[in-house]
Amino acid sequence: MKKLFSLGLAILLVLSVVVGCSSTNETSDGGKKKVALVFKNTGNPYGERMMDGFKEAVEEVGGEAIYKAPDQPTAEAQIQVIEELIAQRVDAIAVVANDYDALQPSLNKAKNRGIKVFSVDSAVNPESRLVHVNQADPERVGRIQIEAVSEMIGGKGEIAILSATSQASNQNLWIEWMKKELEDPKYKDIELVKIAYGDDLRDKSVSETEALLKTYPNLKAIIAPTTVGIAAASKVIQDKGLQGKVIVTGLGLPSEMAEYIKNGVSPWMYLWNPIDVGYLSGHVAIALAEEKITGKVGEKLNAGRLGEKEVVEDGEGTQIMLGDPFKFDKENIDEWKDVY
Repeated sequence: MKKLFSLGLAILLVLSVVVGCSSTNETSDGGKKKVALVFKNTGNPYGERMMDGFKEAVEEVGGEAIYKAPDQPTAEAQIQVIEELIAQRVDAIAVVANDYDALQPSLNKAKNRGIKVFSVDSAVNPESRLVHVNQADPERVGRIQIEAVSEMIGGKGEIAILSATSQASNQNLWIEWMKKELEDPKYKDIELVKIAYGDDLRDKSVSETEALLKTYPNLKAIIAPTTVGIAAASKVIQDKGLQGKVIVTGLGLPSEMAEYIKNGVSPWMYLWNPIDVGYLSGHVAIALAEEKITGKVGEKLNAGRLGEKEVVEDGEGTQIMLGDPFKFDKENIDEWKDVY
């Protein structure tokens, strides 16, 4: 009987240690929610700034932020990253998609495992996500770039678009709005001659810019609605001494475009603050993970320094919108070039 009592006591001691260890593990991180941001590819300054904001927001509310990006901006590479995050059992995944539809099987797999999934900046289809975080009104992003380029070239001449990947949903939507704006009779003397794709890779964007200049010797302007593309195109124009002859505008980072705005290669350009895009996404990730929102129209969340944000319709699914695009020119570029 004494031996049985000793054995029972030993078992109780072991169990108490195991339970104690388990309890310690569960509370050692304060019950932190682990949320991940998946960007298009590594080495992209826009994505790095976005992660700065994402991490800031997540840590503000006591969560753990994870940043993942494949080497190449392809759907296949992002799928592999998403599968790794599923295996890590993260609480939420925010994806800046390389393809509108191709990620659906992996994202649905994540949702079936209880992971909250949403897209940011470049959307996936509504069946693949709970909500989309939109950096600006797509219609305004598209129309304002045509308004700008028309003013820059005096309402007459050939223009081209240097986009990211042909599957990027945000780029394609902006381009559709550019085309709709061009249908206005006031642009009758402006001809869109080509839409080229630099795949958000610097070297390819440079090659595509050089090809546009060679194929269209009368080209008056290039619109690059991509931070990688606009910087690459601007450098080509500068290196060839074509500033003033071929105008560059679009969406760019102030830190990368300050030189080109000051020397006239790009009279002005637009963007939102990628830090704020990431910051809003971080708050959305935690709100979804904690089930404070589900992505339904009318829901509201506290987005820290950005204030209250509301879930609204986006035509197919739902979205949370950051704000309008911001104009950067010679008057304000010095204020922003050291910010991002």
